Amino acid sequence: MKYVDGYVLPVPKKNLPAYRRMAQKAGKLWREYGALQFCECVGDDLQVKMAASFPRTIKLKRGEVVVFSWIVFKSHAHRDSVNAKVMRDPRLIKMMIRRRCPFDPKRMVYGGFKVVVDA
Repeated sequence: MKYVDGYVLPVPKKNLPAYRRMAQKAGKLWREYGALQFCECVGDDLQVKMAASFPRTIKLKRGEVVVFSWIVFKSHAHRDSVNAKVMRDPRLIKMMIRRRCPFDPKRMVYGGFKVVVDA
């Protein structure tokens, strides 16, 4: 059964190019270590009235955009194995040390999910 790590975070619009570069490098690492898919999306149509919206939930500030992302793995165990390798990779460590984080990680929403429908 596939497993997905998902997250939503606010990124200042001025930092979006830096975030995209960081995400492209990170995506290559996750894929290199076996992730099936790595996807980063920027909010486009978020003015919803029928449910709690992403902007309201993460307390989006003026000048920020919502990023919605996910990484797909073969299973929960596969996710744990891949993530452990990525977190030990010197390229990721170097990326995190050298660069100032282009978003506020304290406002990131993250979790792991079992896939129940894959149509």
